[in-house]
Amino acid sequence: MADPVDSGDELFESLRKVDPKKVEEKAKELAEREAAHNAKAQQRLAELIGINSTLPVTISSIRLIGVAHTRRSFLDRLFNPLLSANRDRPYTLAEALNEVGSVASKLQRFDIYHPGIHTFIDRPSPTDPNSTVTDIDIFLQARERGRISLKTGTDLGNVEGSAYGNLTWRNIFGGAESLTLNASAGTRTRSAYQATFDAPVLSDPDTRATIDVLASSTLKPWASHEEVLKGAGAKFSWATKSGTRHQVGYTGVWRQITGLEGNASPTVRHDAGDTVKSSITHTWLADRRNHPFLPNRGYLLKTVSEIAGWGPLQGDVAFWKSEVETSGAVPIPIPGIKGDSGVSFTAGLRAGMLYPLAVGFGSETKHSRINDRFQLGGPTDVRGFKISGLGPRDGPDAVGGDVYAAGSANLLIPFPRIGKDTPLRFQLFANAGRLLALKDKKTTSDSVYSTAAQLGEGIPSMAAGVGIVYAHPVARFELNFSLPLVMRRGEEGRKGLQFGVGINFL
Repeated sequence: MADPVDSGDELFESLRKVDPKKVEEKAKELAEREAAHNAKAQQRLAELIGINSTLPVTISSIRLIGVAHTRRSFLDRLFNPLLSANRDRPYTLAEALNEVGSVASKLQRFDIYHPGIHTFIDRPSPTDPNSTVTDIDIFLQARERGRISLKTGTDLGNVEGSAYGNLTWRNIFGGAESLTLNASAGTRTRSAYQATFDAPVLSDPDTRATIDVLASSTLKPWASHEEVLKGAGAKFSWATKSGTRHQVGYTGVWRQITGLEGNASPTVRHDAGDTVKSSITHTWLADRRNHPFLPNRGYLLKTVSEIAGWGPLQGDVAFWKSEVETSGAVPIPIPGIKGDSGVSFTAGLRAGMLYPLAVGFGSETKHSRINDRFQLGGPTDVRGFKISGLGPRDGPDAVGGDVYAAGSANLLIPFPRIGKDTPLRFQLFANAGRLLALKDKKTTSDSVYSTAAQLGEGIPSMAAGVGIVYAHPVARFELNFSLPLVMRRGEEGRKGLQFGVGINFL
């Protein structure tokens, strides 16, 4: 008769000698079986829906389950239009599922639920005297995100390092409202504080109203001063059926140019002190790119217009300021490579104009100020030049310009052995730009038109180079070796390595 102690020891030893590779293979086999089972279930469901896609149905009720902080009246604006009682004809099953999917997509875009809103369909109870044979009940299952989140971290890029804190309070009143508090301090932005309240209008994730207040203090070493801002604003944004976006906003801000360095130029000293800007802005955006930071097809069109100080707006400064930006990307086929090669060509163009106006209802126009003019040059626009390295200068200071144009052409190539599916690319680029101050003419319109015509005279300031591009989910990183090719007197190029981080590169 075997000793039970010995049998236990043998069992223990056999358990210890289990091959981890076999365990891994079994786990992998089980996962593959489960995936195959789910795929078959999805296929059967798709076939079932396909067979019954023309079946007439009426939606008798829609319910969102798994949520505790979402207001009923907020959901009613989304759900009531889908109920068959509010329609003049019944759905087919395919139409009903499409409409429900559209509502689920809207719910997801409010950013108050975790990704993955599930849809379930059920028949009403046959004992319900108010139900019909075509009635169906819709159930949407969602999981709410945490109402309060706090983030802290550090940022490095564009010759600035900073630390930040971000506090977000979501779904404050149960209608996807949010309050965001931001605070940051860095080597160039000494301090920045902003509070933003944002809410959807009429339960539409594409139509939003925003109110914000801000206070900041920023060093501007390229112009030997520090700028302090304190102000508030309101914005209203919406999307059209074609997918373009609009935003209209009002901003009132008190500005101060202070902390002048000992060698500050006469232009900077003249503009030092306090001003109040009261302005209305409009932004129009059509973004058809397949990726915001590393597109290989599609295009972007954007315009920004601002009017300040004119008529009832008042304030201390008055002007009309307009910018246009366009970019496009196309894939480049490579012989011998089937499908998308990962190689793409992108090109972009930006231009802007500042037209001085009379403050209020007056008739006398004033020259633009340094904190309203355009600045050009740096790792995110015209590479190969220092930040604000292009355009008019007064001594050591870049004093900005009133009219500019800049363009860029980039060839992006996947790295060998890494592949086209990674967000890493090798870059060849050439970019150019010009920034000009208004000429003194008898009338403002003559000054603007003659200065704009001067953009086409001569060769623009130009640079070319090579680099590495990495498209992170929140920003684009570039490390380039640049070589200035054409420079004007006083402009500051950047030969050698240049590092840039941003969300909007030329």
